[in-house]
Amino acid sequence: MPTFLFDKIIFGPVKSRRLGVSLGINLLPVDSKLCSFDCIYCECGLNTGYENKKVSLPTRKGVAGELSKKLSGMVEKNMPPDVITFAGNGEPTLHPEFNGIIDDTIELRNKYCPDARIAVLSNASRLDNKNVFNALLKVDDNIQKLDSGLKETILTLDRPNYRFDLNKTVEQLKNFNGKVTIQTMFVKGMFDEKIIDNTTQEDIEAWLKLLEYIKPGSVMIYTIERDTPFDSLHKVSLDELNKIAQKAESKGFKTLVSG
Repeated sequence: MPTFLFDKIIFGPVKSRRLGVSLGINLLPVDSKLCSFDCIYCECGLNTGYENKKVSLPTRKGVAGELSKKLSGMVEKNMPPDVITFAGNGEPTLHPEFNGIIDDTIELRNKYCPDARIAVLSNASRLDNKNVFNALLKVDDNIQKLDSGLKETILTLDRPNYRFDLNKTVEQLKNFNGKVTIQTMFVKGMFDEKIIDNTTQEDIEAWLKLLEYIKPGSVMIYTIERDTPFDSLHKVSLDELNKIAQKAESKGFKTLVSG
């Protein structure tokens, strides 16, 4: 049940299950979550009341200044990050200066630690924005969420707070022409008196068909690691994740499993 928020613009470095030594960038408020989804498994908790208050986002200049300071310190200690990751308290592409911030980050990465990768963890909700789409094409690891091949499952798990159109999202993901990683959270349990399970045969078959259509460069599958807003949700076993991964790999997709 307890969840947490990132209380800084730059956080970490942390050891990421999927990315290695990761230096995080939070473009969202430090005192609340701001997201276009309200996933029932989110480690940052639920969207609670930000609609009724003015939120404070870090400025482009502020992000660049904090990142420059942190990277220079890490390099001085001979401890450069493997990856600089946009994550934090919600959906990073909601920031109105996202495109410019990506440009600044690339410039600072090239200056301080040219071997580090730049990653964005996103829920694919802003791909209709041309500036966001083009910015994502610039990063090394463009990681986009697709938690099922079934719209109803996504509506239950991810709870988009906009008019979600799965077909449109899939077309936008396909438009990356392979320069995208699909990440999928597998989870089981109960929510709102309904069984939650996106590992069913129906879900997996539909998900695989969408992967074949999108043709991502790679696939990441994982399960719950930290506390979630609801104690009725549970991890999917590593054995089951590996079986799902084998199905994706049989379709030709490089797949990373984090149990």
